[in-house]
Formats: sequence, C-alpha cells, structure tokens
Amino acid sequence: MPLHPRWRRALVIVALCLALALVASSAALHGTLLRLLGAVEGIMQSEPALAATLYTLLAAASAMLAFFSSSVLVPAAVHAWGMPTTAALLWLGWVLGGALAYLVGRALGRTVVQSLASKEVLAQYEDRFTERTPWGLVLLFQLALPSEVPGYLLGIVRYPMLRFLAAAAIAEVPVAVLVVYLGDSFMARRTLALVAAGALAAALSVGAYVVLHRRLERGGVVSR
Repeated sequence: MPLHPRWRRALVIVALCLALALVASSAALHGTLLRLLGAVEGIMQSEPALAATLYTLLAAASAMLAFFSSSVLVPAAVHAWGMPTTAALLWLGWVLGGALAYLVGRALGRTVVQSLASKEVLAQYEDRFTERTPWGLVLLFQLALPSEVPGYLLGIVRYPMLRFLAAAAIAEVPVAVLVVYLGDSFMARRTLALVAAGALAAALSVGAYVVLHRRLERGGVVSR
C-alpha cells in the first residue's frame, strides 16, 4: 500500500536529518565532508558576488524542479557568509524560483508543467484551486507541499500573481530559517539539534497538510 503523501514528505525530512546527525556524530565522516565543502567555501569567500548570484540561482532552480536541491551547499554557505545572509539568499532564490514556476505554468500550461513536477500531485489539486481561491488557503498550500507544486499549479489556474508571491514570500521564511539552522548545526556537530529540527520540520509539514485538507474538505472538494 503506497505511503500517504502527508507521511511521505515527513519521513523524507526525518530520514535526511537522521543521516546528517549520523555523519555529524562521526569525526571521520564529518571531517571528510567538511574537506569537500571547504573547496566550495573557498570559492564563496574569494568570489562572493559571483558565488552569491550562483547560489541564489541554484536555490531558484530547486524551487522549480522536484529532483533538484541546493540544500547540500547550505553548510558551506553558512560557514562562508553567516546564517542571516545564507537564509536571505536562500529565501530570495526560492521566491524567485516560485515566481518563474508560476510564469511557466501560466504561459505554457499543463502539458509542459507535467514534465517538471509530479503529474499525480498536480492532478490531485488542479480542480481544487481557482483564481478566486482565498489567500489563506493558498498560504497553507505553500506550506504543505513542495514549493514547485504551488507555483506551477497556481500559474496554470491563473491565480493573481501578486497574491501568490505574497503567500510564497511568507511561507518560505520559516523554511529558510530552519534549513540554515540545520546547516549550522551540522557544521557544529550538534546532533541533538539536528534530530530535533528534523522532527519539528516533519511535524510542521504534516500539520500544514492536515489543516489544508480539512479546509478543502469543508469546501466540499476533497475526499480522503
């Protein structure tokens, strides 16, 4: 029996954080990874403007492509630039990627989008959102699902772009802060913090998903 989507994403988050905690708890593994990240960090420090631009663009790509993530660079970025700058660049990239995903969905439609995001997830929600969907529900949608899905889908249904961007900008703040905290905890080998942050992220993901579907059910458009 396939795992329910609400648990699938949460389990991925927990598994990733446990893997990071395992690596952080091993001096040998942690040291090896730090040496690999050190080369990236050197570029970030020697060419800060170029590195920041590329980092932001990679974050934007990760907000558009389900199979791509820029999070692997977060520990090096935190060490090179500090937590506030890294979080700001990550947030900016994600919002930019969300805007581009929205424009792709709006301009090119479902046929193109299905090659960039999950067909099943898009089909599940496409009939449940329109250009008149309440903004609070769109914000929940942003919090509950991977960021590429709301961008493409809300573009397809022609939800007002400024309202979408406002929801995306707010929803990405806690995610950026949490990801940067995870990166800093990994660099500092705070294994308990990694596990706790992973559990919190999983709980927030499940909570947002449950609340979203309850709201949609009250509107008579969702069945479990």
